[in-house]
Amino acid sequence: MTAPQNPPPLQLPPVALPPDHKPVRAGRIGVLLVNLGSPDAPDVGSVRRFLREFLSDPRVIEIPQILWRPILNLLILNVRPRTTAANYAKVWMEEGSPITVYTQRQAEALQQRMGGGIVVDWAMRYGTRSIGERLEALMKQGCDRILLAPLYPQYSAATNATVVDEAARVLMGMRWQPALRTLPPYYDNPDHITALATSIREGLAGLDFTPDLIVTSFHGMPLRTLEAGDPYHCQCQKTGRLLGEALGMKVKVTFQSRFGRAEWLKPYTDDTLLNLPKEGVQKIAVVSPGFAADCLETLEEVAMEGRDEFLEAGGTHFAYLPCLNASETGMAMLEAIVRRELAGWA
Repeated sequence: MTAPQNPPPLQLPPVALPPDHKPVRAGRIGVLLVNLGSPDAPDVGSVRRFLREFLSDPRVIEIPQILWRPILNLLILNVRPRTTAANYAKVWMEEGSPITVYTQRQAEALQQRMGGGIVVDWAMRYGTRSIGERLEALMKQGCDRILLAPLYPQYSAATNATVVDEAARVLMGMRWQPALRTLPPYYDNPDHITALATSIREGLAGLDFTPDLIVTSFHGMPLRTLEAGDPYHCQCQKTGRLLGEALGMKVKVTFQSRFGRAEWLKPYTDDTLLNLPKEGVQKIAVVSPGFAADCLETLEEVAMEGRDEFLEAGGTHFAYLPCLNASETGMAMLEAIVRRELAGWA
């Protein structure tokens, strides 16, 4: 008995628009890479504007606004911008803020890898080059299917969720909305772990010493976020564990950038760096696997301040190994996870 044959796919003729029809661009696929953002310049005014937007987000500061607004406007924005601007000046690149430069390079490199069939763009959640601006730009290029890709390996309401929130606000004002997918967190994605391990091995090979320990420094979050159900802490721990297994080395997970008097996720990076020499750990390499691109928090807080703290506490050798940024290893990983999420579209 002959097996039944599948019928050939139905081929529809192209639709001819009436001569007086408005121009329509549709049918293309877009990818929008999104990172946190940066001031436009390392000066007090630019930093104040950026911090006002960033710290006004209720996803970032989960304190009732009636209590937080006076603290932000009367205290924080009058004190913190000067110090923060000075810190940005230490790491500012010729092309601009590191996080902006690296995110743009990632988008450009991904565009080359994806080819002309996919339109790759990039945006920042706060500051210049907003999510709304770039979603509208993609729509104008005919992208009616868009992958929103927050560049945060580990999920947090203060990062991934606020990106989706903002995209939803923008879509609410659109007459013609694109179909939207969201890149899930990739904290335990084998491609991500492999890329991190490869990058770290390459970094270690260039050192003139062998570390006693690899310290991973993730961005901190208030402890109450964990108690409220945010999976960020657990996902950071899993990234650290998988990375240690891939490297075959001891890896210690720590959390940086705490702010205010509330308890944050522990152990704290700065306390760890001060205590390690007392425990006999003299040589360390520090990595930041919670950041897709180097930024103020990695380059100034860890690579500079962290180094000084460790050496002053008695350590002898300190190395900061860069984030994946737009490296060949990092871009191969990003291409792989983006292509996986575009399945069925592209």
